[in-house]
Amino acid sequence: MADTLTFYTNPMSRGRIVRWMLEEVGQPYETVVLDYGTTMKAPAYLAINPMGKVPAIKHGDAVVTEAAAICMYLADAFPAAGLAPKNNQERARLYRWMFFAAGPVEAASTNGAMGFVVPPERKAMAGYGSLAEVVDALETAVADREFIAGDHFTAADVYVGAQIGWGMQFGWLEKRPAFVAYSERLQARPAAIRAREIDDALVAAQKKD
Repeated sequence: MADTLTFYTNPMSRGRIVRWMLEEVGQPYETVVLDYGTTMKAPAYLAINPMGKVPAIKHGDAVVTEAAAICMYLADAFPAAGLAPKNNQERARLYRWMFFAAGPVEAASTNGAMGFVVPPERKAMAGYGSLAEVVDALETAVADREFIAGDHFTAADVYVGAQIGWGMQFGWLEKRPAFVAYSERLQARPAAIRAREIDDALVAAQKKD
C-alpha cells in the first residue's frame, strides 16, 4: 500500500502553491484545513511544524514544510509526473530560480510590502540588494522562455509562477509583458484551474461560517 499523503493548509495561505503542485502530481491526498491562531498553533500541528504555519505535507513518515521544499520533494517523490529536471542543465536552472524565488524574491517583496527600504549603503547586507534589482533579475528567468528550467513544465514553474502571479495581483511586481505572458500560460493549466477552484470553494465556505 502506498504511503498516505496528507496536506496541511489554509486556503488563504501559501498552501495554494502546494495545492497546485499536488494537482499537477495527480496522486491522491488528504487535506487538513487549519485555522490561524487556533488549530495551526495547537500541539497536534506543532508536532508537524513547530513554526505553527502552513503549508506542510506528511508522506508516510516523512514531513516536509516550506512551500519550495514541498514542491521539490513532490517532484522527486513522484517522478512519473514529469515535474523534475531531466538533466543537469535543467537542474541548474530549476535550483537557481526556485531558490531565488524562495530567498531574494520572498525577502524583497515582504520588506517592500511592509514599507521597509534598505538604505543604499547597506544593500550588500540585505543579500537581495533592492526590490528593483530582484524584479529585473526575475524577468530574465521567464523572458523569451515558455518554462523556467527547460523545454517542459517543472516544479519551479509552480513555485515561481505562483510568486509572479501573486506579485502582480498584490502590486509589488510590475505587470511587465514577460511576467503577464508567463503567468497567463501557467494559470490556464488544468491543474492550476482545479487547485484554484478547490481553494476558492474553501474560502467561500469559511466566509459562510
